[in-house]
Parts: sequence; C-alpha cells; structure tokens
Amino acid sequence: MFTEFHQKVSAEHLHRDAFLYVRQSTARQILKNAESTKRQYALRDRAVALGWPIERVHTIDHDQGRSGARAQSRDGFEKLVSEVVLGRAGILLGLEVSRLARNDADWQRLLELCALYGCLVGDEDGVYDPTDFNDRLLMGLKGTISAAELHVLTSRLVGGQRNKARRGALEVPLPIGLVYNAAGAVVLDPDPRIQAGMRLIFDTFRQMRTTRAVQDRFRREGLKFPYRIRGGAGKGRVIFGPIDAARIAQILHNPRYAGAFVYGRSRVVKTPNFKRVLTSAREHWQVLIKNAHPGYISWDEFESNEQILQNNLTEFHRGRPPRGLRKQEGLLQGRVLCGVCGARMQVRSEWRDGQRIHYYTCQESPAARRRPSCRWIAAPEIDAAVGTLLLQTVSSNSIHSALSVQDELAHRLEKTHAQQRRALEQLRHSAETRRRRFVSCDPDHRLVADALEADWNEALRQLDALQQEHERQRHADPMRLDAESRARVSRLTQDFPLAWNDQTTALHERTRMLALLIEDVTLIQGDPITVQVRFRGGRNTSLSVPRPPPPPRAAKVLPEVIQELDHLLESHSDSEAAERLNARGYRSWLGHPFTTNRVVTLRRRAGLKSQYERLRAQGFLTAQEMARELGLCFAQTLRLAHAGVLPTQRCCKGQRVLFAPLNGAVFMRGHGGPYVSTQPRLIPAAQSSQVEKTVRR
Repeated sequence: MFTEFHQKVSAEHLHRDAFLYVRQSTARQILKNAESTKRQYALRDRAVALGWPIERVHTIDHDQGRSGARAQSRDGFEKLVSEVVLGRAGILLGLEVSRLARNDADWQRLLELCALYGCLVGDEDGVYDPTDFNDRLLMGLKGTISAAELHVLTSRLVGGQRNKARRGALEVPLPIGLVYNAAGAVVLDPDPRIQAGMRLIFDTFRQMRTTRAVQDRFRREGLKFPYRIRGGAGKGRVIFGPIDAARIAQILHNPRYAGAFVYGRSRVVKTPNFKRVLTSAREHWQVLIKNAHPGYISWDEFESNEQILQNNLTEFHRGRPPRGLRKQEGLLQGRVLCGVCGARMQVRSEWRDGQRIHYYTCQESPAARRRPSCRWIAAPEIDAAVGTLLLQTVSSNSIHSALSVQDELAHRLEKTHAQQRRALEQLRHSAETRRRRFVSCDPDHRLVADALEADWNEALRQLDALQQEHERQRHADPMRLDAESRARVSRLTQDFPLAWNDQTTALHERTRMLALLIEDVTLIQGDPITVQVRFRGGRNTSLSVPRPPPPPRAAKVLPEVIQELDHLLESHSDSEAAERLNARGYRSWLGHPFTTNRVVTLRRRAGLKSQYERLRAQGFLTAQEMARELGLCFAQTLRLAHAGVLPTQRCCKGQRVLFAPLNGAVFMRGHGGPYVSTQPRLIPAAQSSQVEKTVRR
C-alpha cells in the first residue's frame, strides 16, 4: 500500500509542505472524544512516512469546536485554502472527508483548487490525486456521503427533540420567573422578589393596557426587574436592573407565563453573513400544550393581552399613538364601541365658543375610507351620564345588596362544601376499613392478600382524586368576606364619591377607577342616544342620553363688523381686510381671529363684492383690454404704466394690476412718435418727451 502511495507522491509534492487539518465540531466533543483528536494528530506520522520531514509538516487546529457545515467563520479552513492557492501545499491530510468539510459544495471547491494547483489529498484510508478521474470520483462520493450523513444525524436529533416536545417533556431554557424543581417539573421561582416583579408587570398592564405605561411606572417608582445571566462566569445568577418597553412586550407575548408549553415559536433563517430569528404565527407553532405547568396568568388573560398589544400596534401603524399613551381627553377613552360596526371609537376634539369640546368618533367602517367618520357623538354628555351611573352603582343601597348576594352565595357554597366533606369522610372510612382488612390478612394467603391490597389501593386513588377536586373547587370559589373586608367595602360608599368629585383628581385617575368597574360602553346614535354599559362581571345597563343640539350654522356676526368690512373692501384685498379687522379688535362669531378664508366666507354670506369686483364695476381695465383700447402691444402698455403715463390700481394684495379708464383721452402719433393726447387732461411738455422715449423703446 505504501508503495502505491509513494507512486502518487512526486518530488514536486515533496518540495512543498504538508498540512494536517484537525477539527472537532463542538467543545463537548473536544472533551469527550479525546481519542478522535489523538487519531487526527497521529496523521503527522503518515506525512513523515510519505517522505515529508517532520519540520515541514504543519498542523492547523484553529477550528476546534466549530462545525464543518459551513466554510464561513472557520479561520483554519481559510488558511488551508490560501496555502493551496499560493502553491505552498503539497498534500492536505485529514482523518476523513467530514473533518475538512461537511458541505458538499465547499468540498467540491476545495477539490477544484487542489487539482488546479497540483495538491494531493490524504485521509486515513489512502492518498488521492484530484487530477486523476478515479480519485476525483471517489473523493466526490465521500463528500456526498459525508453531507448525507450530517443530514441524517440532524434529522434524528431534531425528530427525537420534536417527539419529546409533543409530550411536553422537552427541557428548554425557561424565562425569568420559572424554574425546574428537583423532579424536573416547571414551577414558579421560589424567590419572592422575582415573583413580585413578574406579578407587578401583569397587574400594571391589566390596568394601564400599554407597555410604555408599565415602563413609566417602574421608572417613576424606582422599581427594579430581575434578569438571569444566561452565560459566562456568572451563569444562572440573578441581577436586578431597569426594564424597558421592549422587554415588557417580550414578557407579555411569552405563553410560558400563562402555563403553556410551546415548541416552535421561532425559527432560525441563516444567510451567508448572519442568521435571523423569526417569530412564527400561532397557527404555525409545532406544539402548544395549555395548562402544562403553573403560570402567573391564565390562558384567557394571555389571549386578551395579545389582542390589546395587537390593537396598540395597529394604531401605531396608522400613525396614531397607542391607546393609553396619548394625552387623556375623554373619560371613556379606549372603552367606547360603535353601536353600528362594533369598532372601537376614537376621541377627537375641536374648539367651540372658546373652549375645547371632545367627540367620540368611529373611523373603522368601510365608508370611513371616503368619509371622515361614520359616527360622531359629543363626549361631555356621555361622560356625565356614565359618571352618574357609576356613582349610583357604588351607592350605599347597591353595596348592601351586593353584600347580601355575596352572603347568599357563600351560604350555598358552604352547603356544597359540607356535602363534599361528608363524601370525603365516607371515603376515608372505607379506605381505613380496607386497610385493616389487608393488615389482618394471613401473609401466607397471597391471593387473598393481593386482592385486599388492590382493593385498598383503589380506595386510596378515589380518595386522592376527590381531595384534589375539592381543593381545586375551593380555590376557584369566591371567598367569603370577613368583617374587616365588609367594613372596607361599606366605607367605599363614602370614599368613592369624594374621590370622584374631587377637583384635584386627574382625568386619568378617574379613568382607572372606571376601568375597575366597567368593561366597555357601546354608543348607538339616535335621538336620544342609547348608551349600553357592560360592567365587569357580566351585568349590563342601558341609558338614554338626550342628543345635544347641533352648533349654530349661521354666521352671527355683528352688523358693525359687516359694515366695517364693506368699507375696507373699497381699497383693500381680503387678506388685508382680515388684518385690519384683527387690528381693530373684531372677532368672528366663534371668537376666532379673522383669516383670509373667514373673510371670504363672511363676504359671500353678506353679499359683499371683493375689491377686484368693485374696481371692475368702476370701469377699470386689465392690461390686455387697455392694450386693445390704445392699439399697442402688451409690453408697450406695461411700459407706459411703469412710466406713470397710464394710471393703475393694484388689488388682491398686489398680485393683480388694473388700469384706470381713459375718460376720453386719445392715443395719437406725432412727429416725435406716438403719445396720448389731452382732451380732457393735458400731458405736460416735459412729460411728452418721456412718452416719446418710452414708446420708442
């Protein structure tokens, strides 16, 4: 065999250096597969046996712990290729093809370079010449088999991982707030500070409904959020620091906090330069197991949070701030629904009689793409009616009625629990009886003992199942209020109206109090307006609010303002008249200062003519008309006007020029050129020469 090898190794190959490439795919393989590493380094003896001196056998082991699936980021492989291209390599040695490349394309390119520059390739089985067809074919098959082997190994590993994930038994890194216990089950982190931070995020978002509001609360109150170090020297250690809105959104989007096991939420897309992690839609998740472990919120609340975040994102893409971030304008902002299309209504405002009036408007209907809105309802009347209903709901009679209903429900639950306790006592007695039978049985009678033991175990299973059901129902049932809680609820009837009616209570604080009791409000436009209020807990109430009268459409301007405008339009344009009216202290019927558009609207409604129309009525001519009148061209007419021969009048704020009528004057030609003759107005002799020069030009 060595003779055959030496026949392929020529003096030209020996004149160059030998390069040994050593690689392991992962750091774990470096530690665990030490024998494979030793076998790779032992190939130096093969190079010496082929004729290369030991000092000219170079070992490239820079790629330890790196996969061979790609040539990128493998510095050792790039150095190996560069040595081949520079003509310094006589032979490349590797334990097997998979050491050099797991990618068939990279392997074929390496063979092309070796054949082009006359470099041999050797492995544990032999030495190959890339210029020889048979050797090239054999090495190509080895590369293809190596790539297929990598695919098979990956498929096996991923298949086993998916199969384990379908059972919910796959251990994956958990987010902060969740840990694995000694039995391998997912539980809440036992650290009370971590639990408090997680619950504060969900409680605050439940009230504020935006991630930015949660972030502002953490910053305003100086709160810190826990972070777990994922790698490095401090791996696993928990530190506390500030939190931003992006991190809060990531927590709210994570279904693990709702007690669900999820596999396949994201996928990795690799490119030649980098890799991207893309989040998949819920319908593309490979595994979703609800209620797989304890969580901080329920699955229903998680879906509600997802809908809120999606609505906020939709508003942001439309160019509007998300609900809850913009300045609070209406009491029911974010909770008003349109009674026609069911969409959530927005808050708009306008100035009326010197004050700002807010409206609830719907812009979600298909017709809204062509019209400003499909519904437009004034907010003050609706807010006042809902506020009055809220105060009536928290009145003394309502609270006492609610406490009476709670007492009745608690009494019924107590009867149910008493029946369950009796059933538990009966099962305990039955299990104890079967235990005594098993204990008193003769051990030599194995058949009888086995039957009694099975009977006892069945009784214990029934008892355990009933106990768990009893505990679950007991935690799910509403707790009965103690004396202190009832006293605090009773004091609410005095404290709530005081806080609601207090002038120092901000609007957003009233909105937060309203959100604790009211789920949403639906408005149906009509006369009167129907207001359907849905309270938390399912109770619905309908109100009728009289429709406010529409704002006056007629321009109720004082007569002296119209008289002053009529006088100003004799010598001023619309914009100049607006400036004069504002300077003299006049205002529109809504108390606004005059603008050009408002003057034009007022002039048209009052039937007044503009300055241009008044000058035209007096006989003033345009430049074209004056040129035809004098028999001159348009440019000569403008020169005469510029020289002051033809009197002009500027209007429309200087943008248009009108010529005064001739009033009998005649255009004539003399020995010195054309001029305008005198009847009834004579041109001075000094000016006649100027006219002659002007016309000549």
